[in-house]
Amino acid sequence: MDKEIELISDGDGLAVIGDPATVQNFLASEGLPSKDLGLQRLGSALNTGAAIAQAGSEVAANSGRWVKLTKESAQAINKYGLRESKKSGLSTGVLKGNKGQIKEFVEFAKRPGALRSNPALLAGAAGIMAQVAMQHTMDEITDYLAAIDEKVDDVLRAQKDAVLARMIGMGLVIEESMTIREKRGRVDEVTWSKVQAAPATIAETQAYALRQLDAVTEKLERKTKVGDLAKAAKDAESKGREWLAVLARCCQLQDAIAVLELDRVLDASPEELDGHRLGLKAARQDRLELIALTTERLMARMDAAVSTANTKVLMHPTKAPAVVQSSNHVSTAIVDFHERLGIERARQSSEARRWADAAKEVRDKAIETGADHVGTAKRFGNETLDRARSATGTLSGRIVKRARSRPGDGEERDEES
Repeated sequence: MDKEIELISDGDGLAVIGDPATVQNFLASEGLPSKDLGLQRLGSALNTGAAIAQAGSEVAANSGRWVKLTKESAQAINKYGLRESKKSGLSTGVLKGNKGQIKEFVEFAKRPGALRSNPALLAGAAGIMAQVAMQHTMDEITDYLAAIDEKVDDVLRAQKDAVLARMIGMGLVIEESMTIREKRGRVDEVTWSKVQAAPATIAETQAYALRQLDAVTEKLERKTKVGDLAKAAKDAESKGREWLAVLARCCQLQDAIAVLELDRVLDASPEELDGHRLGLKAARQDRLELIALTTERLMARMDAAVSTANTKVLMHPTKAPAVVQSSNHVSTAIVDFHERLGIERARQSSEARRWADAAKEVRDKAIETGADHVGTAKRFGNETLDRARSATGTLSGRIVKRARSRPGDGEERDEES
């Protein structure tokens, strides 16, 4: 594979495999950050046949780097036109330098790559790619929990539900198994037996956390008064943050289990690895969709609360903006949570209308009534003035005082200004 590189994409990441210097030059020329893929594991894992073992050793001797597929990195590799396999869901290709130069990779090699020509090796590499992608997400979740300054164990311990207590214990067992895997380089039957019951426990906790978020949403739906909305929105801000942390921990542990599971299949039944990888990917996508639906329902309800508050901001100049502020905090937390988990959603932040904007709208409506409706406009204006007095306290008192001052009271006006 000298002066050539093999590219493999599974939709989540890109594997770049080949001579170390060639791989590094390619990544540098495209400006792609990467991490080690850990191909050396293929040499020892796929030892079921002499030909496969030899090919695995050859591939493992090369450099393998993993690139997370973002909008930018995807654009960088799309120009190479990788060929997609509907069966495996993988896109592959082999590139070589133009006239032996590494600067520009613009040409497909005529022969297939070592991985593409060997289904067992390709499945093994794809399994490792899936593991690296999940470990990357696990690291993102760790950073997320640290960024929100939320110790998930403290949140869990504060709850008295036995479901959450079981997840805490299972999390310790999973972390122990991940440590053993890292030291041994594989997951044997003993290690796997410790975590076999973990998926059910984590799923139970995830369902519980989603129900709690639904309860927060339903509470907001029942409130119509701005004062009640402000209180419910503040409650959603604190509780939503906590249950997002619980969900993040659930996703982190589920990814850890998947990493262990792929290792176990690679060790025990390598011929089933590709199908198992695709099954895990589909199951993970289903979980993320369920989480997205629940969290987006909460955001939609917060938006509705903002809409209600903004229509009544003139009568509630302090509580209405508080609803908007809580909504923005919740939505920002959810968007950040989505990004860490790879849930792609876009949302614009709500903006509270200032009291002056609302007053201007009332004024404009009054002016639009025209001269034939002067009486209506005056009544509308008087009601607005009364609301302004009660909402703005001392400031509105000064405004009224100035409006009633006589032209000769210049000195008094100067003192007040």
